[in-house]
Amino acid sequence: MNILVLNCGSSSLKYQIINMDTKDVICKGLCERIGIEGSKLTHKVPGHDNYVVEEYMPDHKKAVELVMAAITDKDHGVIASVDEIDAIGHRVLHGGQKFTASIIVNDDVKAAIRECFDLGPLHNPANLMGIEACEHAMPGKPNVAVFDTSFGMGMEPKAYMYALPIEYYEKYSIRRYGFHGTSHDYVSHRAIEISGADPKTAKVIVCHLGNGASVSASIGGVCVDTSMGLTPLEGLIMGTRSGDIDPAIVQFICNKEGISVDDMLNILNKKSGVFGMSGGRSSDFRDIEDGAAEGDESCKVALEAFRYRVAKYVGSYIAAMNGVDVIAFTAGVGENDATTRKLVCEQYLSYMGVKIDDERNNVRGQERLISADDSTVKVYLIPTNEELKIALDTQMLIENK
Repeated sequence: MNILVLNCGSSSLKYQIINMDTKDVICKGLCERIGIEGSKLTHKVPGHDNYVVEEYMPDHKKAVELVMAAITDKDHGVIASVDEIDAIGHRVLHGGQKFTASIIVNDDVKAAIRECFDLGPLHNPANLMGIEACEHAMPGKPNVAVFDTSFGMGMEPKAYMYALPIEYYEKYSIRRYGFHGTSHDYVSHRAIEISGADPKTAKVIVCHLGNGASVSASIGGVCVDTSMGLTPLEGLIMGTRSGDIDPAIVQFICNKEGISVDDMLNILNKKSGVFGMSGGRSSDFRDIEDGAAEGDESCKVALEAFRYRVAKYVGSYIAAMNGVDVIAFTAGVGENDATTRKLVCEQYLSYMGVKIDDERNNVRGQERLISADDSTVKVYLIPTNEELKIALDTQMLIENK
């Protein structure tokens, strides 16, 4: 069985074809600058040179057409025709309160995705365009929506409700949803599997640390809490996002600078985080680390604040679950920054017996136990695989429909 996995952004489209018998990625690629001059498709097949198509893509429909042409190309493709694709799995950002799990797409599902446009204005419209483009290019093939917010729907009201007038929840569904859900779902279940913890009771904390960053807590694979909220702006300090702030800061700066709330939200989303804290040096944590090593005090503080915030969330989730069995690190920083993993665990969690083995921790991007043998909590590096999770959900749904 071959599953095509699509992740449509506002001006991009990432794709993979996964052979579900072997779980191998037989090809993957990226369409860039959709709707912008200079559109380009880069198609990658393991063991072969990249195949690049430079052709204007006015919309996602054209992008999907070019993807179909690339994957069936006689010289660069991996299948003879689209008949060899059994289903398409789509990453969809926001499912609102209607979807607690992945679902086969029909007209009602598309209508619900459309209703969430105001909750995910950059991603949901693009996600829907990708679905409809696949329906046009491959009529009759099942499409599955895998929602980034599904994992967070496991939270109880005490975790997802904001302390606002109840009418805003009732009228506008204002609540905490959480994001990076597909990654948290995959990594938390993988942590249970490789650690040998009880799949029904295992208490797992996942630190998805990258340019976008979030922490989740789950018991038996069901989300208890997660750091992002109504939008991905809540929670940790990130590459360009502020994370948690006093909301009165918005009014204060708007009044002082004579800017609108929309302008301020743009600052919080795109000009804050370690980028803002470092005086605009970079949103890339590697550049911030280089700055700190060179003696740049603003970079040093940005890194310390980031790690401190991660540790605060981990500690609060240990309290929320009354314990923890496994802590897992994933995503760009989590998978590649040994120093951050060590400091989060030992600078802040050593009081409860968490210990890192330096030799085990000296690794990048490889699934591995990194805690010491006498650590009271098992700590793992687990590379995330959101595409495989999307493909697995898609396979399960079409085989059981």
